[in-house]
Amino acid sequence: MVSKSELEILAKKLMFEMKDSEYETLEKEFDIILKQMDLIGNIKDIDKVSPMTFPFELDNDDSYLREDIYNNEISFNDMFVNVKDYEDNRVKVPKVVE
Repeated sequence: MVSKSELEILAKKLMFEMKDSEYETLEKEFDIILKQMDLIGNIKDIDKVSPMTFPFELDNDDSYLREDIYNNEISFNDMFVNVKDYEDNRVKVPKVVE
């Protein structure tokens, strides 16, 4: 079972603000999910079945895909017109993460 204190720790790490009623709802939902996981785990020979990663079989024929060709269509001189700040042919952008 997932406790309220564990949920509070996770909410704090994720910078969520939650009300007490929301914690109670979340505890109930986790309890349901964990019970369902136990039921699935008790299915006979479940460990012999490989996980399904896609809803249907895929063939490995990728001939319908185009070849990925790199094409640098803009030169730095063309880009320079719209750039405020650059260094060593790289655009400098404002810091977004602290």
